[in-house]
Amino acid sequence: MNTHGSLEGFHDLSPSTAEFRASVINGLSSPRKNLPCKYFYDTEGSRLFDKICEQPEYYPTRTEYSILRRHNVDIAEHIGPQATLVEFGSGAGIKIRLLLTALAHPAAYIPVDIAQEYLLTAALDLSKHFPTLCIAPICADYTKPFRLPTIAGATTATYTGFFPGSTIGNFTPMEATAFLSRTRHLLGAGSMMIVGIDLLKDETILTKAYNDAAGITAAFNLNLLARINRELQGTFELSQFAHKAVWNDALSRIEMHLVSNCRQYVFVGNHRFDFTTGETIHTENSYKYSFEQFRHLAGQAGYDPIACWTDSNKLFSVHLLRTLQ
Repeated sequence: MNTHGSLEGFHDLSPSTAEFRASVINGLSSPRKNLPCKYFYDTEGSRLFDKICEQPEYYPTRTEYSILRRHNVDIAEHIGPQATLVEFGSGAGIKIRLLLTALAHPAAYIPVDIAQEYLLTAALDLSKHFPTLCIAPICADYTKPFRLPTIAGATTATYTGFFPGSTIGNFTPMEATAFLSRTRHLLGAGSMMIVGIDLLKDETILTKAYNDAAGITAAFNLNLLARINRELQGTFELSQFAHKAVWNDALSRIEMHLVSNCRQYVFVGNHRFDFTTGETIHTENSYKYSFEQFRHLAGQAGYDPIACWTDSNKLFSVHLLRTLQ
């Protein structure tokens, strides 16, 4: 079992530098340049994302937190005692505390995140607040298959997944369905899944949320280029690129881009990439859904929607799903 300030174990399945390099070269070689958003989250990127969540324009984090705080007891009653929770993209581990506090004798918590140092720091901090809880962090790309560890003392036969923050919006609808289907197989029969979903709303609210006045989202976006420079011998001049986030109404998504301010070329190792003025690197999507759209998507993935909670302004929603029998 876990002791004060300790962990059950640490499972390192983090992507290698070679995988990172291959993804970057492949994305920048595409006719429409792109970079996978999962590589935002090195230690600095994770820190910047936490600052984004504090910005007044960025409503998703505080709205979801208020929903979980208001309904955590109801959610816990659905889950039941002796639960093993698996959080995908655990980050700082703030929201999970609301559930752990409300649950009856939670058996274990498995945070999964791609940022190794950040994951360990958050897991150790959580262990100090829940000293009798088994915590087994996994550093991994949760978009790819991985195994859950066997945890001593966690005898529950079922798991509950936790995927907050509307991170599922980073996937296309087809990718989101595939991801949920993988979680269903990973968690097993009879399992549950809690998913945060950002709802369709006025374009002005959305564009402000991803273009905060303090420029934190811009710094977060540009840090991806800084990471390429640090880890892959890149030559990006960050001052020659600008952050841009726009609403794509046809696809119901916010798109984040890095825009080249001039005609230029950069290297990543020995690979040269040419940019025209105004050319962009597409770095992230954030799809927004109606209640009905997400319920349909969950059903296609093999889940039965059993409960949903939202705020009074219907900005955000938290869905509880159960695997179909």
